[in-house]
Amino acid sequence: MTSPYTDLGRPPLDEAALRRALLVPNGLYTDLRVTPETASTNADVAAAARAGAAEGLVITAESQAAGRGRLGRGWSSPPRAGLAVSVLLRPDAVSGWFPLLVGVAAVEAVRRVAEVDAVLKWPNDVLVGDRKLGGILVELHDGVVVAGVGLNVSLRAEELPVPAATSLVLAGAANADRDPLLRALLRRLADWYARWRDAAGDPVACGLRDTYLLHCATIGREVRLDLPGDRSVTGTAGDIDRDGRIVVDGLPYAAADVVHLR
Repeated sequence: MTSPYTDLGRPPLDEAALRRALLVPNGLYTDLRVTPETASTNADVAAAARAGAAEGLVITAESQAAGRGRLGRGWSSPPRAGLAVSVLLRPDAVSGWFPLLVGVAAVEAVRRVAEVDAVLKWPNDVLVGDRKLGGILVELHDGVVVAGVGLNVSLRAEELPVPAATSLVLAGAANADRDPLLRALLRRLADWYARWRDAAGDPVACGLRDTYLLHCATIGREVRLDLPGDRSVTGTAGDIDRDGRIVVDGLPYAAADVVHLR
């Protein structure tokens, strides 16, 4: 087996240190596992949920062989070159705002730790400029929410999955250490989730809507929405409504693949 310390620029995550930092009394997180390799952290958390795992389970993988994005797109990266993490949530009610909540947590963590001007593309992409740094995949399983985040951290140009992607290292990050980035991401997620629950799921009252709009590069842009059924519409993205839907030329859309037009 190849040692995880072979590439000193990509050290392994320290599970014991992460558990000490994040599994705190009265906190959200109840268990944290770092696995060397898995097909999909979302699938692993979903399986644990079916087996009765408590809310707050975190599974992160050093290498993910069959990660998934929206619309079934594949997502993978070399070992220890990115973050692939999924969290089990058991909210009182499910909302279209969950992917946006996770996106806010991700972009705040990237900005704080890496000092990179990350932004969001509705509903679930993390961008630096027009290049994709990572993505969010939130899945529902019988009322249980599995929130997955994938971020490119130390990928080199020749390792990028597509030319339109980027990584923190390529974006000139001040800090590309995965450990503090993961800690910040999970802490921001726990904070926003607590605010959400305290406000009974009201995205306005908890400040989530205003914060999402602050970080969302889609609003005010000319966009094309690729819709289910091989339909598309083009217009100006003007708002995110109370249900988390994007509003284009006055009409709300709950599900679409968004293309930013120049």
